[in-house]
Amino acid sequence: MKIIIVDDDCLVAGALKTILEVNEDVKVLDTGSDGKQACQLYKKYKPDVLLMDIRMKEMDGLEASERILKMDPKANILLLTTFSDDEYIVKALRLGAKGYLLKQDYGSILPALRAVYSGQTVFGTEIVSKIPDLLQGEKRFDYSSYDINERELEIIELISNGYSNKEIAAELFLSEGTVRNYLSTILEKLQLRDRTQVAVFYYQHK
Repeated sequence: MKIIIVDDDCLVAGALKTILEVNEDVKVLDTGSDGKQACQLYKKYKPDVLLMDIRMKEMDGLEASERILKMDPKANILLLTTFSDDEYIVKALRLGAKGYLLKQDYGSILPALRAVYSGQTVFGTEIVSKIPDLLQGEKRFDYSSYDINERELEIIELISNGYSNKEIAAELFLSEGTVRNYLSTILEKLQLRDRTQVAVFYYQHK
């Protein structure tokens, strides 16, 4: 897994590089210190994952993410910050970042990088718990364009609220097998891979 680290604190960038490269499957191609460098380094290396801070001088991580994703919509960007700022979280979701973690949760960084590399979307526990409240009241997304029916939408909403298949079955008076079948259909229609991506898709489009 080839990654780039961008953080305006060179000590943090260096520490992350050292910590991550202990793992044989991780190669840090380069490090940068602001959003402009992030764009330049991404264009130069096309890394598997870009690990980037948000608050930086010259150009912040969100603006850099927006530019990079316009250049390459498939870019895997994992945002790492000390700030659990509501506005940042919403914008990161809207932009299409693949993850948003708090720096103090160091133990989650490597698993998150691997998850993003494998195609998953990752948000730290503290972040996920905030998402429903942050996106309340926004215009409802038209799921009919994805051929999602009312029952499937009910299941999507319950998944996004943390319900297990067993709990969804009890809530909707269905069997667990039926719920699993619905979930498979939902994943196919939305072209997603797992329950976490369903929840993130729901909150991105709520």
